[in-house]
Amino acid sequence: MDNNLSILIVDDELSVRDSLSNWFIEDGYTVDTAEDAKVALKKIEAFNFHIILVDIKLPGMDGLELNRRIKSINDEAVVIIMTAFASVDSAVQALKDGAYDYVCKPFDPDAITHIIRNASKTIHLSKENITLQDRIKSLVNVEDIIGESEGILNVLEQVRVVAETDSTVIINGDSGTGKELIAKAIHMNSSRRFFPMVTVHCGAIAENLMESELFGHERGAFTGAQYARKGKFEMADGATLFLDEISTISMKMQIELLRVLETKTFTRVGGNREFKSDFRVICATNRDLQAMVNAGEFREDLFYRLNVFSITIPPLRERTEDIKPLTEHFVKFYAEQMNKETKHIGRRAAKALKNYDFPGNVRELENLIERAIVIGTGDTVQLKDLPLDHVAAKPTWESIQEMEHHHIQGILEKYDWNISRSAKALGVDRVTLYSKIKKYKIEKSK
Repeated sequence: MDNNLSILIVDDELSVRDSLSNWFIEDGYTVDTAEDAKVALKKIEAFNFHIILVDIKLPGMDGLELNRRIKSINDEAVVIIMTAFASVDSAVQALKDGAYDYVCKPFDPDAITHIIRNASKTIHLSKENITLQDRIKSLVNVEDIIGESEGILNVLEQVRVVAETDSTVIINGDSGTGKELIAKAIHMNSSRRFFPMVTVHCGAIAENLMESELFGHERGAFTGAQYARKGKFEMADGATLFLDEISTISMKMQIELLRVLETKTFTRVGGNREFKSDFRVICATNRDLQAMVNAGEFREDLFYRLNVFSITIPPLRERTEDIKPLTEHFVKFYAEQMNKETKHIGRRAAKALKNYDFPGNVRELENLIERAIVIGTGDTVQLKDLPLDHVAAKPTWESIQEMEHHHIQGILEKYDWNISRSAKALGVDRVTLYSKIKKYKIEKSK
């Protein structure tokens, strides 16, 4: 079989080197040999061997010292010590210095094959783990969140600060600003990122089901409970529990939630057994919780327990610098999703989006672009591709010339720069239209 792994055999006996080489080559490994530590170190510095078999009895530097040198050069290398029965104590010392295992001479082919296969599995698992970690990091890189405005950069800096802690976080922001995305960024940049973030959309769960959703239930706890079921607190053990729309939970659930946050213990509905869970809580709300506390609609003690660290995401209308990069991101994303050729957004469409106040925030912008990609043709999103009843940006021309400039440009784009049709629509001849294009330096949108 092809293991895609390399082995270095370090032994001063030619017969040992030859016999081991033949065994491992037959098993599909890439094999090299060295007769002493000096030669071995040169080869190790020049090539990254996965498995290195080292005899303790070597001329000059012995195997124990060579093992330590190998670990200083490549700590990930799997070192297997070869020893005679009388040197088992030395082999144990080598294990303490980082060796993977040892094999005794004379060799049992089955035994050494078993050790090498186990070592190979360990290396492959290590590679898979590194690959997984790299994928996770690539998925949750804070820098991947789109935005150039001071407001969003401040949010991202707060994410970096709080992600390294286990503090409870409240994320404030209007609907559609991306609160769940920020929650994921906090979770995935924390030490809990190797567990999934458990999400509860509080506003979407009926009040009589919320207790079972959070705490779980035992079999027979209520009508229809045919099986025991874990709740979100239990599922979030070692991970992050994201409570979206926290402002919608009832006063009764607020009391229960406060107790669990303070003790990290709970019982399932219909049960007596107490469960413990190590979870971190991140909440999100589009309402002012402090105002709700003042109005008696939210418990003050729960508010202070949750409000350890607060992040407020500004609405899109307050960070218009982010509209352009967000738009470009969504155009690219949905064009790839739908296998469209769309690559750009026209000037008039871009200006209309910039002038729009986006009551639905980023979510609304995403929906607008998705729709535009669906109905649009060519490589550019035009103003006509956007729903005009939603993108009703009010023009604020400072002069008649500016108004004329944009009107002519709009007509040209409407008729795909067909000069004859555009001139007819404007009520002028072709020469006059060419003169206006030159005067206002109008260019075809990309």
